[in-house]
Amino acid sequence: MGAAQHTAHAGHDDHSHGHDDHHGDVGPHSSFSGYMVGFVLSIILTAIPFWLVMAKVIADRNTAVLVLGAFAVVQILVHMVCFLHMKGKVEGGWTLLSTIFTVVFVAIAISGTLWVMFHMNANMMPGHPTPTPPTQTESGAAAGHHTP
Repeated sequence: MGAAQHTAHAGHDDHSHGHDDHHGDVGPHSSFSGYMVGFVLSIILTAIPFWLVMAKVIADRNTAVLVLGAFAVVQILVHMVCFLHMKGKVEGGWTLLSTIFTVVFVAIAISGTLWVMFHMNANMMPGHPTPTPPTQTESGAAAGHHTP
């Protein structure tokens, strides 16, 4: 029985050894310095927008939203490259391509939803007036109550 277990174990090793041998893969490899660069960039890309808001550097709200959004996009890209190792060369570019597809799909879904929500009120039953609630004097008169 010990020989049968040894044979099955040896056969299992031969079978798995052929499939788990990935010496030719060009996958994500990173070093401590790569992670530290991403960490420092993340700290900087968080501190600058924080300072911009707390010191009220940008007075116009729309400009502030655009600048903070730009910092957010840059920080997302730093995270994708430094921590998730998404580059055009990894897996033949399919990881980056699927990420771009997901971002485009989500952007279309969100913008379409917002477009429908903002225009729904204007496009729904355009010929019907909006009812107004009765005032207190009208409701008392309608009920037959007269004030002296």
